[in-house]
Amino acid sequence: MENKSQKNSEDFSNSTNPIANNANWKNFRIGITGANGSLGLALIKRFRAKGAFVVGITHRPIQNPDTSEIAPNEWVLWQCGEESLLMKKLEKLDILVLNHGFNPKGLQNCQALNDAIEINALSTWRLVQNFQTFANKNRSPQRPREVWVNTSEAEIQPALSPGYEVSKRLIGQLVSYMWNNLDQSQRKKFRIRKLILGPFFSKLNPFGIMSAEFVANQVIRQAELGLNLIIVTPNPITYLFIPINEILRSIYCFVTRQFHSNT
Repeated sequence: MENKSQKNSEDFSNSTNPIANNANWKNFRIGITGANGSLGLALIKRFRAKGAFVVGITHRPIQNPDTSEIAPNEWVLWQCGEESLLMKKLEKLDILVLNHGFNPKGLQNCQALNDAIEINALSTWRLVQNFQTFANKNRSPQRPREVWVNTSEAEIQPALSPGYEVSKRLIGQLVSYMWNNLDQSQRKKFRIRKLILGPFFSKLNPFGIMSAEFVANQVIRQAELGLNLIIVTPNPITYLFIPINEILRSIYCFVTRQFHSNT
């Protein structure tokens, strides 16, 4: 009989049967950070086309709020470090897509590294934890709350930006550890998906070789297939190494739990 620890050791590379795959996402309330960026805007357009109510979360001032179908239904201004101020908005969401980021590129001074770690990792981690606090509230097993975390390929390979790499690896590890320590009942109420994205054209990466629209379409399509580990990249190595990396983390979590429970 499978014990609790073994159940908890399931990793992102295992695709769970989707509890509620929605081809149109109708009536879902979806919040997206980094909503003014290339991928954020592309995701907004696709989700709205499929019937979702989208909340665009951004730190940039909104000069001319657009009410068209390519803009979110609602804009929310925020700053990293002010995650607690978003609690009332988060409570109303079904899905939170954490897509904000900072790329210091070649800068390696303390300020650049601090900014990358704060924005890409610590801020994201706080939002994940805050959103999880609502997982048990008014939720049915058919519609769990979901958080999607954009960690990117930089989680496992060079991105020509040391600060970006270390911050993405940090949030990638934290999210993996959280997932591997949720039991089955918790996973029915709170689902975590990782977005492992290759280079797409944006302000963060002007040398990207994919379009943000293509990436957004693939992200949503893979989510509709029920995947927890969503990979969009032209690099075949990523499709091999990312699942292996998640399996190794899962094994490590299981082994360390067993070791310390027996000491």
